[in-house]
Amino acid sequence: MIDREEKLSVTQQCSLLDLSRSSIYYRPSPLSEKDLALMRQIDEIHLAYPFYGSRKIRNELWARGYDVGRDRVRRLMRRMGIEALYIKPRLSLSHPAHVKYPYLLRGLDITRANHVWAADITYIPMAKGFCYLIAIMDWGSRMVLAWRLSNTLDSSFCVDALEEALAKYGCPEIFNTDQGCQFTAEVFTDVLRSRSIAISMDGKGRWTDNVFIERLWKSVKYEDIYLKAYGSMAEVRKGLASYFQFYNEKRWHQNFDRKTPAMVYFNTQPQRQAAA
Repeated sequence: MIDREEKLSVTQQCSLLDLSRSSIYYRPSPLSEKDLALMRQIDEIHLAYPFYGSRKIRNELWARGYDVGRDRVRRLMRRMGIEALYIKPRLSLSHPAHVKYPYLLRGLDITRANHVWAADITYIPMAKGFCYLIAIMDWGSRMVLAWRLSNTLDSSFCVDALEEALAKYGCPEIFNTDQGCQFTAEVFTDVLRSRSIAISMDGKGRWTDNVFIERLWKSVKYEDIYLKAYGSMAEVRKGLASYFQFYNEKRWHQNFDRKTPAMVYFNTQPQRQAAA
């Protein structure tokens, strides 16, 4: 929009376009090594204690030897997309224009594949920087159907993962998410509504409503991400491709009597039950 080779000065161009000059000259600085280290620690603490707010996370960081103030912890948590889980007043809703859907899974007996799918986003630390991961899981089998990485928290990578899962495995009856703006955005919910998939959303601040995918994050991070310390998104993508194949096809799930998620998924599909 601003052409630095133009005869008009940058000041004149900004004036014509009604832009602030400070926004043109500003160059974002990369995060420091100390901030990246703090974010890794915050991620571990939040994974263990999802109900901790910035004060308790700061206290836990102090116990680990990090001299850091609450304001800095709060700033980094916002950057990571992390917040404490508690009931908030309606005035705190970030996107009041977005439709919020009721939670449909309470008391529901989920014992077959493609009955309920769930999705969530988590923060992924790297040696130099960080990114975000979305996974779509079949609730009945815990199988990961699709996933994507992104360096921004928009809806596009969520839609990409959703469309891949639908193309590969068909449509679920119900799709459950939290009330994050990525999932309440029309670009995401339109994909579900166009296929007549019932939309379910967790209660505000109720991480237990989507507990199985929260457990997936713990497995992903402690069994792969924290051990490997990937240096780039390309490395994370390659590593997670191997991990999710292992998770689906070779990792025995304790709730399924020594069966893998893939075994449970393909043995409980409605088509197979109907054929039997």
